[in-house]
Amino acid sequence: MIPNETALLIIDIMNPFDFEHGNILARHTRKIVEPINTLRHYCTKHQHPVIYINDHYELWKADYKEIYQKCHNDVSDSIMTPLQPTDKDFFLIKPKHSAFYGTALNTLLHHLSVKNLIITGIAGNICVLFTANDAYMREFNLIVPNNAIASVSDEDNHYALTMMKNVLKAKINSTDEIV
Repeated sequence: MIPNETALLIIDIMNPFDFEHGNILARHTRKIVEPINTLRHYCTKHQHPVIYINDHYELWKADYKEIYQKCHNDVSDSIMTPLQPTDKDFFLIKPKHSAFYGTALNTLLHHLSVKNLIITGIAGNICVLFTANDAYMREFNLIVPNNAIASVSDEDNHYALTMMKNVLKAKINSTDEIV
């Protein structure tokens, strides 16, 4: 059961995967679509905030519909379409790796009285890890579903989960154990 004062973060799920190793990351990301959707539906049902934080892809607009259009293609469709934000979700853009850097995330979380974060998304060893680090530094309690983050390599993903558990004191469980 997810404790009160918890928000779900979905990081960089809107992505065109049009870069070196993009097809590999897309393949790994397809495996986390269902677990993220399970968390998203649970959080929505139980009135936990769902917050998408995404790269802006040079649009510099916090408009998830425009970013969706820019990133949507044959590779990204099976990932982005089922995880598309709704008008009830929060949506922020970020300029760098951490969801906290240069964004209103910290202010939003305090406004929503959030103390616990479930962190999901891609890439586990970059943006998810950097976000978890910044969240830990801000004294949020961390929950990271091991089946709801993806990286280009399984080794990098495992390393990120190990760091989040051992250094950032994150609870690492499967989505089924969390909900």
